[in-house]
Amino acid sequence: MKFEKMWDWIRDIDGSGGWVFQIFAVVFLVLLFNFITGIVLNRLHKKLEKTNNPWDDAFVDALRKPLSVLIWIVGISFAAEIVYQVSEVAIFEAVGPIRDVGVIACIAWFLIRLIKRAETNIVDRCEQEGKEIDHTTVDAMAKLVRLSVIITSALVAMQTLGFNISGVLAFGGIGGIAIGFAAKDLLANFFGGLMIYLDRPFTVGDWIRSPDRQIEGTVDNIGWRLTRIITFDKRPLYIPNAAFANIAVENPSRMSHRRIYETIGVRYDDASSIGKIVEDVKAMLNAHPEIDQSQTMIVNFNSFAPSSLDFFVYTFTRTTKWVHFHEVKQDVLLKILEIIESNNAEVAFPTSTIHVPNEVLLNNQV
Repeated sequence: MKFEKMWDWIRDIDGSGGWVFQIFAVVFLVLLFNFITGIVLNRLHKKLEKTNNPWDDAFVDALRKPLSVLIWIVGISFAAEIVYQVSEVAIFEAVGPIRDVGVIACIAWFLIRLIKRAETNIVDRCEQEGKEIDHTTVDAMAKLVRLSVIITSALVAMQTLGFNISGVLAFGGIGGIAIGFAAKDLLANFFGGLMIYLDRPFTVGDWIRSPDRQIEGTVDNIGWRLTRIITFDKRPLYIPNAAFANIAVENPSRMSHRRIYETIGVRYDDASSIGKIVEDVKAMLNAHPEIDQSQTMIVNFNSFAPSSLDFFVYTFTRTTKWVHFHEVKQDVLLKILEIIESNNAEVAFPTSTIHVPNEVLLNNQV
């Protein structure tokens, strides 16, 4: 009896009650198909992650979320068409164009995710295999492809909605001139970022600094408008790309060697030992494994300073790493100190000598 009452209630809603069950069947099938495809894609992704191809697992991983949304879009639009056939409400006439735009958006979303995941896979595989890869170039190419996908998808969606693409492009050409004048700084930053990608004065991970501005740190990200630099005290510094067209940028990360340039003073009392000290220091540098013998090396006495006899050391280390360089420099300086002491000499420090005439007597000496 209860079932018959429920059937009568459904029949009161709709003449036959069939459309309710059709919608229920559509929603149920959408849920079931979404659940099955999710399980299949998850298992397939785990298997493909073990392969050396960077594209197969990227394809499956990029497909999962857009496919799930696409299934819901198609299912809901199909259910809406069933309701429209029964009710003939005018609002349901928009279901077709909205579904088409949703399908285009899902395809664009899938392509963007595929490009991003493939970029990550290619970089990771190259790093694992020890191959050299230009992160900046890969990032630039990925951004250009993603931008192309977005623009193409937007034009196709507008065409689907009934807009005349020719008119839109013509309007864009006229409007682009006005926008160019209004957003010249934005465009300057965009082309500044493009020049960074093409000229590559620095890449992500490089340590850069500018003698013209208070800019120094490690490049963390190069965007189309801003470049993010992490300073040595771990603060993010955001620089508009247009600024790099007007300043000098030094890239210490690309140096081939690091220089040790120090001046050491010896006491005037040890003047007889200065020649031997210079010879011993030069011999020590020639035998040091961390000093590059192919580069310029100078060790010479060069100055009669107010309180010392100065000689200077000018040489280059093999390493360019900041921390290791200071360890090498410390070792060199300690060895120089040992050489000075082994020659019965001492490092000078500022002193003053007062000459007192013989006629001057102390008060208690009469």
